[in-house]
Amino acid sequence: MPKTKKVKSAGRFGPRYGRRVRTKIAEIESLQRKDQKCIFCNGTAKRISKGIWQCKKCNKKFTSHIYFLKNQ
Repeated sequence: MPKTKKVKSAGRFGPRYGRRVRTKIAEIESLQRKDQKCIFCNGTAKRISKGIWQCKKCNKKFTSHIYFLKNQ
C-alpha cells in the first residue's frame, strides 16, 4: 500500500475512519518507529509487544508505556 503525504503510514486505510483518526495513528506510529532509549543504560530499546521493551545493549526486558518510551 502506498503512503500518502498527508496521513503518511495511515494511508493504508484509504478513505475509511476519517482524517482525524488517521492523522493521530500516523503520529503515534512515527513516534513508535523511532529509536527509543533504554531507561537503565540509555542504549536502544526495541518494542517486543504492547508495553514490553527489550534493550539491545544491556539485554534487560522491562515494561513501560505502550507505544513509545517517555524519558524524563
